[in-house]
Amino acid sequence: MHLTLLVPELIWPEPADQFTLGKLSAPGLEWLLARSGFERGPRRPFETVLADCFGLAGAACGPLRLLGEGSDDARSGHWLCADPVHLRFHQERIILADAGAFDLADDEAQGIVESLNAEFADIGRFHVASSRRWYLRLNVATDHPVEPLSAVAGRRVDGELGGSALPLTRWLNEVQMFLHGHPVNERRQAAGQPAINSLWLWGGGTLPAAAAAAASSFSAVFADNPLAAGLARACRMALHGRPHSLGDMLAHGGERPLVVLDQLLPCVLYEDGDGWRRDFEDLETNWFAPLRKSLGNPVDRVNLVAPTAYGDLRYTLGAGERWKFWKSGQPLADLASQLAGGKAA
Repeated sequence: MHLTLLVPELIWPEPADQFTLGKLSAPGLEWLLARSGFERGPRRPFETVLADCFGLAGAACGPLRLLGEGSDDARSGHWLCADPVHLRFHQERIILADAGAFDLADDEAQGIVESLNAEFADIGRFHVASSRRWYLRLNVATDHPVEPLSAVAGRRVDGELGGSALPLTRWLNEVQMFLHGHPVNERRQAAGQPAINSLWLWGGGTLPAAAAAAASSFSAVFADNPLAAGLARACRMALHGRPHSLGDMLAHGGERPLVVLDQLLPCVLYEDGDGWRRDFEDLETNWFAPLRKSLGNPVDRVNLVAPTAYGDLRYTLGAGERWKFWKSGQPLADLASQLAGGKAA
């Protein structure tokens, strides 16, 4: 088996955070990384790296993610992700919080989207897949190139919002004014909850044709992420939910499975060090430690792809590398410090 693991934010982005990285036991991962070949590329968003895994670099994430939600509407038209966000001023800067950072009820999402559809029918039609994930089908295809939501959540977005050259910026200003006085937001503000005062429009385009290269890349895809599910569907690959452990996956993975283990990503986006540590310890117990024992039989090769704050990290390990007894691992805190300092581990 040639196993590919995609694990965004594998290493906590703050090397000096001893509460998260201090005394973190990870003998399985440390063993694997010590024996792996290592390449480091520029920092890239998780969604971009994920699409690249399927040979679909630059593909439109909007219709792909909608396809992964189970909607065949994605197969026609120009779609964008139109995710609900809250913008707030902090120290004279605008900070963006996506709906993963606060509670948003399904009926609130539906109420706002119904109003948007009534007010802006000349622009397109909104669709709610979940309270956190919305979509917009434009009446007229328009290029609106911005970063994926994971690249801006919890961060300063002054420049992105001021990008007047983007075709939809002026219309988005109208949307923000409309949302300001919406009854749902008035009730949320009265209750001390963040208002949905803007949308993050990204990933626009039409559904790409299945890539021939991708069709032969993986025998199966294991993921709960809707974008990963949409990529698998677009490339006509077998799709399974995210398995709890390596053992759960082995019986169904075939020769070249891709497993998307993205549970660490929201912990980093929302600065949840305790949650990251708990989820990492689960990955160590259920994936990295078992992989050490399974390398050679049944796993012949492991590709570990880790888009992180330190860059796009790639680790490759063949079965023969397990005999390199002289290779000793190092604590993740030390590895994080090295990466932050620009040194190759």
